[in-house]
Amino acid sequence: MPLKIIQNFDSSFTLEPQAQENLYKLLTNETFIQQISQQLKCEKAEFTELLFQPVPYSLNTPKGMPAEFEQYHNSDEYAIINVPPNFMFNAKIFHPSRLCAIYKII
Repeated sequence: MPLKIIQNFDSSFTLEPQAQENLYKLLTNETFIQQISQQLKCEKAEFTELLFQPVPYSLNTPKGMPAEFEQYHNSDEYAIINVPPNFMFNAKIFHPSRLCAIYKII
């Protein structure tokens, strides 16, 4: 079965205000922040309120993310995490099905 190469992928999305508020509360929960900090071996991590939808790998998106977010991937000051599926469900976000969040390492 040959691979299908995707030239363009629309990664834009809009969250309902209530769903976004619920998701931000989950992503800034102190217990969750502590878990992230432990995994990153840092003093503290801070949610930047930047979210993006992962995209298929292509020549234009070799990191699997929209090009404007690659600067965070290449930085030692930021970490990109997959938003846990249960957070997406609890915030009632079903489209997009996956999101990534960017945290600043402090």
